[in-house]
Amino acid sequence: MSRRILQPGEIEALDNTTFPRVLPPQIGSLFIERAARLRQLAAGNPIADYLEFAAHIVSAQHQAAKALPAPEADRSAMQRAQAHGMPLFPAAEQLDAGLQDWQPVLEHILDTLASQATGLPAALQPLLAELRQLPGDERDSIARQLLNKDLAARYIGMAPFVMAALQVRLTQRAASLREADMPQMHPATICPVCASEPVASVIRIGGQASGHRYLHCGGCGTDWHMVRVKCSHCESTKGVHYQIIEGIKDIVTAETCDECGTYRKLVNQEKDPLAEPLADDLASLMLDLLMSETPFRRASANPLLYVAVAEEQADTGAADTLIDPFPSNTSH
Repeated sequence: MSRRILQPGEIEALDNTTFPRVLPPQIGSLFIERAARLRQLAAGNPIADYLEFAAHIVSAQHQAAKALPAPEADRSAMQRAQAHGMPLFPAAEQLDAGLQDWQPVLEHILDTLASQATGLPAALQPLLAELRQLPGDERDSIARQLLNKDLAARYIGMAPFVMAALQVRLTQRAASLREADMPQMHPATICPVCASEPVASVIRIGGQASGHRYLHCGGCGTDWHMVRVKCSHCESTKGVHYQIIEGIKDIVTAETCDECGTYRKLVNQEKDPLAEPLADDLASLMLDLLMSETPFRRASANPLLYVAVAEEQADTGAADTLIDPFPSNTSH
């Protein structure tokens, strides 16, 4: 019997028959679990106040997702996207084709935050009042700028609230899909649903997905599989390494790529079953600050973090040595 060596792409294709290729978000639990994780990670964290702030927003997202009906999926658009291997509902294109109803979500989130006795800092109230008073077309403009990564400086403080509302609508739509609906993406480094970049990758536990690495969408919360030997930004299999802060638990590591010069966080649920990609990425800002002293640049941003925070948190108080805990890569 003849034998041949399988290439990485062929191995991945075989693996796709035995475990989920794509994991749609669970709308009933995604935001509430993320909020709980943010509050857990806030304890003793140098950016504890910001994590608590983000937890309030995410809790409000959960309330909005429960209260407001999900948008209906355009099946004809899905079929066209599937036929061409394209994302089903690219977020940046949806403001004019189905996401125009994101603003009621924003209003619901703002109402929820205003009703919380221990909600947001008083200093944010003028900002929220300004956001409430903005005309709808200006809000849409902010949303487009966010999705196109070209946000004007005057809107930075509003960004987490606008992005939170967009996330709810994107997640509601993605949650209605099945794995069979998802196209095979080329490149495989953007979300097959909303075309957003992954905020982080995650080694999942539980069920058939256990032990496998998935990219986690920063927009709609969809997970899609990518083998660990590949860079999650350029798909290179060369020069992929993992960096952690010495003396800190390796639940979150920075995956670096020598080929494209980027890094993206890897969140390992095998190390902590409660780890959540977006929350753990946000809470590990100290790792980002250390990585900023290396030649590697971050591949994509966290949608609930705006740049002012990184400038204000200059004093890390953490170890300043990065080490590579994995001498070789695995292929899950």
